Amino acid sequence: MSDSIGLVILAAGKGTRMKIDTPKALAKTAGRSLLDYVVDATIKFASASSLRAEIGLVVGHKKELIEEWLSMHPAKNMLKTAWQREQNGTADALKSCFNDLPHFWNFDYTLVACADTPMIQASEFEALFLTLKSNPELVGVAATFDAHDPKGYGRIVHSEKGFHIVEEKDASEKERLITEVNSGFYILKTKHVKDVLGLIGNNNKSGEFYLTDLFQDKYQVKAVKFRSEIPFLGINTMEQLAEVTTLLRKRKLRQLMIDGVEFLNPDSVHIDDEVKIGVGSVVYPNVTLLGKTVIGEKVVIESGAFIKNSNIRNGSEILAHSYLEEAVVHEDVTIGPMARLRPGADIGAESKIGNFVEVKKSKLAQGVKVSHLSYVGDAEIGENTNIGCGFITCNYDGVNKHKTKIGSNTFIGSDCQMVAPIEIGNDAFVAAGSTITKNVPDGAFGIARGQQVTKEGAAKKFLKRKKT
Repeated sequence: MSDSIGLVILAAGKGTRMKIDTPKALAKTAGRSLLDYVVDATIKFASASSLRAEIGLVVGHKKELIEEWLSMHPAKNMLKTAWQREQNGTADALKSCFNDLPHFWNFDYTLVACADTPMIQASEFEALFLTLKSNPELVGVAATFDAHDPKGYGRIVHSEKGFHIVEEKDASEKERLITEVNSGFYILKTKHVKDVLGLIGNNNKSGEFYLTDLFQDKYQVKAVKFRSEIPFLGINTMEQLAEVTTLLRKRKLRQLMIDGVEFLNPDSVHIDDEVKIGVGSVVYPNVTLLGKTVIGEKVVIESGAFIKNSNIRNGSEILAHSYLEEAVVHEDVTIGPMARLRPGADIGAESKIGNFVEVKKSKLAQGVKVSHLSYVGDAEIGENTNIGCGFITCNYDGVNKHKTKIGSNTFIGSDCQMVAPIEIGNDAFVAAGSTITKNVPDGAFGIARGQQVTKEGAAKKFLKRKKT
């Protein structure tokens, strides 16, 4: 039988210094909450280490918001919450977990992680666990690193017998000179936690119960020093959030370039963590890619494009300064420049959406062309239909939205309006300048214009000339 582990994530922080009205764990960076990154890292670690695992989220401030987040998480079945009713320190937070989730005492190991550290990855947990498993005499390991600026961190004080952790408020001047600091990430044998957690007091300058008291010289514990502090960077201010967002973006871009995506100026691209891009695609400078956007292979994204939660299939081009949100673009399509695809836009293969065209909640079949200065809303357009310049679907009557249906191989001339609900058949032709209010059947010619009147010699009445 494989070993088991309780993955305890401390997520009760308020985010006071960030001045946000949600729990700090739900603050967003690179399109995801801080908590998302830590949960994913712990799950990947447990899976890679063949550990039976469950996650306990210790919540506090506005806990209902984290519970709502949990209800939508793909791994919600292995996620449970425990409530830290008062902020009395990290040891009190861990006690809250065992009080509300007593079955966590049955796990062989207990991992403790901080919810505000989005740079953490499974590899750091794996290194900690390997040290603990390789040394059977140990009861716990703590991740440490040398900090460029150790202010605010607990210091690692080594001795002949082992090591202990001194919080900054309780540290002497000499101890504050120590640069090796506590990361706040631990893996312990649960038996050790059970033996010691209830003995921890709050006789310190903060009056809090410190989880670091699990690590004392008298216990068989080990400090595992990591080469970089980056995986353990915590978020307490908006400035720190921005710094970590930059690091996450660079990490994402680096991996995509390794995978065969070309960025003409990667430093200028803003990209969220969950964005996917296929091999051979090219991304120009000053592009924004957000949410769960998926971009296929050999796609070109030109400068100024803003793409959010959209799916762009192989071989398509998104030309400069186009805006796409919750849109689907099929294979070998050209969008833009300066086009807008709103939610529900579904553009068929080999179609063209040109400059200053807006498409909303509409399905366009293969080979449709809407080349310029048009609005297509709440519509269905059949394959190989051509829409002229200045086309409008009049889909809104002031109360309700109505649908326009246009068949295949149909030609709609410039400056036409379709007053929905309306249907235009296959192989039809609508003359330029028409306002169509009645259905046009298959193969028919539709025209709706006022009659032209020409009066010879009357132009002088209307022409205005500058006085000399």
